[in-house]
Amino acid sequence: MKKLLAIVLLALIFSFQMYAESLADEKKTITPKEFATTISEVPNKVGNFLTNEVEKTKAYQKKSWAEMKTKWPFTMFNKGNE
Repeated sequence: MKKLLAIVLLALIFSFQMYAESLADEKKTITPKEFATTISEVPNKVGNFLTNEVEKTKAYQKKSWAEMKTKWPFTMFNKGNE
C-alpha cells in the first residue's frame, strides 16, 4: 500500500512539474506599437481612477455625516428647538 501511494505521489509531482514547465514556455511578445498605446492610455486611466475614487469618497462621506447627525449625542439637546 505504501509503495502504491509513493508511486501515485511521484506521478502527481511529475505531472505538476510538466504542467508548470508548459506554462512557463508560453512567451508573449509586446510590439512597440502595443507598448506605445499602453503608455499613452496611462494618464487617462489614472485620471478616471482618481475621479471615481473622489466621487465614491464624497458619497461615503455624505452618507456617514447624515448617519452621524442622527446618532450624535448633541441631537438630544436640539430636539426641543426644532
